[in-house]
Amino acid sequence: FQATPPPPYDDVPADMVAEESGPGAQNSPYQLRRKTLLPKRTACPTKSSMEGASTSATENFGHRAKRARVSGKSQDLSGISHGDTKEKLPDEVVLKIFSYLLEQDLCRAACVCKRFSELANDPILWKRLYMEVFEYTRPMMHPEPGKFYQINPEEYEHPNPWKESFQQLYKGAHVKPGFAEHFYSNPARYKGRENMLYYDTIEDALGGVQEAHFDGLIFVHSGIYTDEWIYIESPITMIGAAPGKVADKVIIENTRDSTFVFMEGSEDAYVGYMTIRFNPDDKSAQHHNAHHCLEITVNCSPIIDHCIIRSTCTVGSAVCVSGQGACPTIKHCNISDCENVGLYITDHAQGIYEDNEISNNALAGIWVKNHGNPIIRRNHIHHGRDVGVFTFDHGMGYFESCNIHRNRIAGFEVKAYANPTVVRCEIHHGQTGGIYVHEKGRGQFIENKIYANNFAGVWITSNSDPTIRGNSIFNGNQGGVYIFGDGRGLIEGNDIYGNALAGIQIRTNSCPIVRHNKIHDGQHGGIYVHEKGQGVIEENEVYSNTLAGVWVTTGSTPVLRRNRIHSGKQVGVYFYDNGHGVLEDNDIYNHMYSGVQIRTGSNPKIRRNKIWGGQNGGILVYNSGLGCIEDNEIFDNAMAGVWIKTDSNPTLRRNKIHDGRDGGICIFNGGRGLLEENDIFRNAQAGVLISTNSHPVLRKNRIFDGFAAGIEITNHATATLEGNQIFNNRFGGLFLASGVNVTMKDNKIMNNQDAIEKAVSRGQCLYKISSYTSYPMHDFYRCHTCNTTDRNAICVNCIKKCHQGHDVEFIRHDRFFCDCGAGTLSNPCTLAGEPTHDTDTLYDSAPPIESNTLQHN
Repeated sequence: FQATPPPPYDDVPADMVAEESGPGAQNSPYQLRRKTLLPKRTACPTKSSMEGASTSATENFGHRAKRARVSGKSQDLSGISHGDTKEKLPDEVVLKIFSYLLEQDLCRAACVCKRFSELANDPILWKRLYMEVFEYTRPMMHPEPGKFYQINPEEYEHPNPWKESFQQLYKGAHVKPGFAEHFYSNPARYKGRENMLYYDTIEDALGGVQEAHFDGLIFVHSGIYTDEWIYIESPITMIGAAPGKVADKVIIENTRDSTFVFMEGSEDAYVGYMTIRFNPDDKSAQHHNAHHCLEITVNCSPIIDHCIIRSTCTVGSAVCVSGQGACPTIKHCNISDCENVGLYITDHAQGIYEDNEISNNALAGIWVKNHGNPIIRRNHIHHGRDVGVFTFDHGMGYFESCNIHRNRIAGFEVKAYANPTVVRCEIHHGQTGGIYVHEKGRGQFIENKIYANNFAGVWITSNSDPTIRGNSIFNGNQGGVYIFGDGRGLIEGNDIYGNALAGIQIRTNSCPIVRHNKIHDGQHGGIYVHEKGQGVIEENEVYSNTLAGVWVTTGSTPVLRRNRIHSGKQVGVYFYDNGHGVLEDNDIYNHMYSGVQIRTGSNPKIRRNKIWGGQNGGILVYNSGLGCIEDNEIFDNAMAGVWIKTDSNPTLRRNKIHDGRDGGICIFNGGRGLLEENDIFRNAQAGVLISTNSHPVLRKNRIFDGFAAGIEITNHATATLEGNQIFNNRFGGLFLASGVNVTMKDNKIMNNQDAIEKAVSRGQCLYKISSYTSYPMHDFYRCHTCNTTDRNAICVNCIKKCHQGHDVEFIRHDRFFCDCGAGTLSNPCTLAGEPTHDTDTLYDSAPPIESNTLQHN
């Protein structure tokens, strides 16, 4: 408080309101230049009136640089005349005098001269006045209706933000319990502040809205205000006023009814910088109706800003926005630690909800229901004791750039025809899943980051049909996307990686569209379709997964089309336990196991694929596998292009199987199958090898340009050969081991190189043409003199030359390489040249590695 100020300059004679000028001023200190009388000023210094108090001499005082205060210790004040006192007084003395003035008098003093203008705008003077009236320890700027924010004075471009904020906030009512009586009892002390209004209660201040001199701006000062009936039906502005963290110091609480109720007519109201609590004495649901901290009803659009919102009520949400035309803006608020839902938007309500902190609520952080359609941006929704966001019963909404994490259930749940749009959010570390869409839920989830959730990143079930597009779904403690229980959905353009289980799992009659995704580097498989799962899976890139790129099992029938499935650590595509479906136009390559495996009753249609670079072959059909394998190109596999074994019976038709680093097709261990109209060429081993009790049918195939035999049949196998063309193979066309009987009709075996017969006729060791990488079929022997074992074999020319006179035994006509020529016997071969160091002869191609994927299910 200050001493009683001098009379305002309006009462000073006109001839005294002037500046010294001219040479005559030196002769007489009272000789003044005449000046036009200043217009009468208003008593309340709004921005315009306070600035208008300055004349042309002080137009730019608000933008001066801070000036250093001048020390007056050595100044001699003797002989100073009254006329130049204002010029001779030290700055410190003038500032001390000014410190006793109120804001209007400071503005009038600034009109006297340029020096006074500078001193009267000292920030320290205005900070003291400002904090006395408003209590803020940082200036609260109010540049336009509905906008308030605090600034750091040293970072603000204006040299005196305290005065600027004073001008913006000047005309308002103050709720300051106990101060009103003091204020109105001391008119002399507060002269010039007649238009400042003080009240003891918020209800009284709201009643003053009708007064003509009141702008509708209410400052609620530090304190706890309990059980006031705050029903807002007009465009008032109510803001907390306190030092430090304002919202912590201004607390409005109700124990019986909703703390704030906004009704029709409050469309431009503003409430900010306070704590709003609903704290009923009886918190159970039995003794009161649903009440709220904030209740926003039809046809109103208030702004709620920088508020702390708390409710201990177990019945109603902390904030309830309901009804057509309910469209608030709620921003920078903290809605936390409530015993029900944090924010509830329903019954066609809308609104903008930005930059809020919503956490640790007993139920959902946000509910959107019954055609509610809010815009929710940049909110931090976390550590909820239930779901983070729950949209249901036709709820909608646009959610953008929210951080949703560590909620007890899903981060985002969609149910019962709800259809939200969720864009560029982070949904992570959910204690169950990330996104859960069920019971005919919909929604668009676009460009989100979904990661590190305990269960699946996205769940889709029970006839739901969302769009999941352009998201990153990664590092989940289970799977990436999980579609089950008749789920649908469009899963498109996502990056799915590093998940502990399958990147995408489809089961129980679900039928999504999965396309243009990258599914890679999973700790399990890429796509897992089981329990009658379906779906269209097309144009995805599936690579570098620990288990199979795609699994299809237990009655599932997906369509996989135009995918790139590559670089897996096991199988590319794995059909087992009655897995079916269509695999067409895919590139399947560079897997550590085979490109495709089919087993245990599975019967897929595999057509027009390119299958290459498999370390364990192209296609493996085993354990009663079936399949229709048509029009594929199978090449450059490390083992056989196609393996058929253990009672399997596929159909291979019109495939091109070529340039394999082993055989073209290997059929053994009771394998069957129909091989029809295939081109089998340029393979390192036999074009077709049939072994161990197998019985396929080969019809109208062309087997040519092989680096070993065309067809070899051994180990009690049989076959039906009809209309095949076998030509230009290095070892020869058709080779039948001892005891093999085949059915043949209309085959053409022509123009083969017959390297085996030529080597025998020239007296060469057969190892010379086979090395240890091939197994030519011819007569082979054992030498008892050299103590050869059951695993050794010697060609006919070595018997004649190297083992001449030894006790030898003819074994059979079959596949082998010559151990004598290989240098593995005690006596060196005289026909083969330099020996090699090799293992015993193997009578079959190396068996394929069967997938152990089942061990990891």
